[in-house]
Amino acid sequence: MTIPIGAWTASLVFDLIGIFVDDPTPYVVGARVLIVVGLVGAVLAAVWGFLDYLQLERGTPAQRTGLVHMLLNLAAMALFAVNLIVRFAGDDDDVSVAGLILTIVALLALSLSGWLGGKLAYTYGVRVADEQKQTEGFRPSP
Repeated sequence: MTIPIGAWTASLVFDLIGIFVDDPTPYVVGARVLIVVGLVGAVLAAVWGFLDYLQLERGTPAQRTGLVHMLLNLAAMALFAVNLIVRFAGDDDDVSVAGLILTIVALLALSLSGWLGGKLAYTYGVRVADEQKQTEGFRPSP
């Protein structure tokens, strides 16, 4: 999710810059392009994430955490898709207030999802090397 997070965060920065400059048009267009880039990256990340989710044993804390993580990511994607529609419906002369609010709400959902993703990796070991591979990393070098 590195590309979507970076692109969507940069779209917020572009919006904030666009509020304070005399000609916001390049920032408005740039934010829109960054949202598209983020959506494309998020769709690809969702495919791999869903495959990871399918590997989790049902009824476990990891599976429940993974489900909430996935739902928050899908909600963020949906918010950015609506955001994009709102921005295309507007003009390029001003930063879209509705788009800015949607960006902030989606990034908040994404932040919570990221925290849960860290919990999946660092607490439950999801997408971490198997035990044999981990053991090799803690053996002294020959």
